[in-house]
Amino acid sequence: MMQSPLPVRDGVNATRLRLPDEGPWDTAMDYMMHRWGHIDPQGIEDRFDAGEIVGEGGIPLDRSTPLQEHTFIWYYRTLPAETRLPVELRILHRDEHLLVVDKPHFLPTTPGGTYIQESALVRLRKQLDLPDLIPMHRLDRMTAGVLLLSTNPQTRGKYQVLFEKRQVQKEYECVSAAEPAPGYPAVDFPVVVRNRMTKSRSYLLAEVVDGEPNAETRIERLETFDGGAPAGANGTGAIDTGAGGAGQRLARYRLEPHTGKTHQLRVHMASLGLGIVNDAFYPDLLDKAPDDYGKPLQLLARGIRFIDPISGKPVEYRSSLELSEADRARP
Repeated sequence: MMQSPLPVRDGVNATRLRLPDEGPWDTAMDYMMHRWGHIDPQGIEDRFDAGEIVGEGGIPLDRSTPLQEHTFIWYYRTLPAETRLPVELRILHRDEHLLVVDKPHFLPTTPGGTYIQESALVRLRKQLDLPDLIPMHRLDRMTAGVLLLSTNPQTRGKYQVLFEKRQVQKEYECVSAAEPAPGYPAVDFPVVVRNRMTKSRSYLLAEVVDGEPNAETRIERLETFDGGAPAGANGTGAIDTGAGGAGQRLARYRLEPHTGKTHQLRVHMASLGLGIVNDAFYPDLLDKAPDDYGKPLQLLARGIRFIDPISGKPVEYRSSLELSEADRARP
């Protein structure tokens, strides 16, 4: 990957932009005005005048730099004001190579969309003064639990290989209905779900399609208990999907994914008629609503284990978090 000539600033990487080889623009600034001039024309001019937009080798550009002089340019975006999310990260382990944290529900792993400063990566870079920090994998914004990050660029590749070769074992937990929703067959646990998943063309969801399986999850039911939320309170069609309700039997499940498709665990549970409690995507996509911090998705990355490539010894990191529906049911 091409190295940025600009350092991380305020926990955020500089943005890279590829300039077109040709077009009706004489200068790099003309092209940037074409792309973003309707948003902040004065800010673009000020950046060029201050030498804050650079090309390969960190060479500053000015207003007259020809379009063809650089293929890539880098600059710092103007970051919008963000309200701090009322959730906190917890450090589980730190050494010269790795940082392991418990990521809370609602906090994204990496910057994106409306969450820049309010991402696990940027928070940790700033809090720990680790500008080279990089996540080794990702957890969905709505999923909590163990997140592994590399603190050392020199050894990062050794850990990346483990993930690429699927030599990392992940364990998740979720809370769903104890029995499948009406219309779904009974399930004999433990069960292995295998199918073919792809990203939907119409929305940001994943869907199951015909074809050679590319997603696999082993699912085991660990315990059952009475649900404590009012029927339908999770907003996911609780009565129909069996996803949480007063007096309804819920269960805690162990999920062991053997592949890592987007939303794989949520899709696989929903395919059994066991949609995860408080899932606004599966089995039914609900209208977007403000985050309800009292009703987190009941999905937790419980543990991660592998042979450490530096020490050669087996290591395992476990989350200290609990799923609120399961925790509420305990004496």
